[in-house]
Amino acid sequence: MSLGIGWDTPLTAPPREPQLWLGPLGGGDLSCLSVLERDWGDGLPEGQRQRYWNSRAALRQQLAAVLGLGAAHVPLYSPPGRPPCLAEGLGWISLSHSGEGLLIGYSRQPIGVDLEPADRPLAAAGLMRRFYPVAEQARLEGLDGEDLRLAVLTSWVLKEAAIKWRRRSLAVELNQWCYDDSRGRLQHLGDGEQPDCRSGVHAGWRWAAVGAGCAQPILHSGWPLC
Repeated sequence: MSLGIGWDTPLTAPPREPQLWLGPLGGGDLSCLSVLERDWGDGLPEGQRQRYWNSRAALRQQLAAVLGLGAAHVPLYSPPGRPPCLAEGLGWISLSHSGEGLLIGYSRQPIGVDLEPADRPLAAAGLMRRFYPVAEQARLEGLDGEDLRLAVLTSWVLKEAAIKWRRRSLAVELNQWCYDDSRGRLQHLGDGEQPDCRSGVHAGWRWAAVGAGCAQPILHSGWPLC
């Protein structure tokens, strides 16, 4: 997608490996927001407005270091409720926020990320029966209690990240993804795609990343870029 935005500062070479940044949602420098982002935020309810502005400010600040631009000059198009994107040729981005946490992903190729509290309570058995394919249910049927909760949560964040990677709808695609935790393999049952993927726990958060190279992404903790 071309945004029709020019810049004068030379861009740095983007990193070869997918980059992830995990930090708090809040405390960013809102002065870097674009006029459009401010206008979009003004149209949201108060709670959503602050989350939107804080997430986009953090996104701009991380991308500024990657691209060698001032945060306000990052050619970002990121309206509420839609996947954020950069000007053509600058790479792909994804973000996820949950509670007070924010996860940002950047890659030269399409990427999807997701984030949940690692201790999030789940009706794990019910979620598995309702949303997970039969083959995955069969692999998990011997688990219960905390083991089942962890398995269902890990599978869930990977699938959400995969759906963002494909720029699809959760409602349409969730039951089309099957995760084999013994192999660390995520597969789409419709077309057989098996993207690189990784999930882990850091600072109390369960994170996931999906896309080319995401078997070994580089995870940074906190703001600014470290």
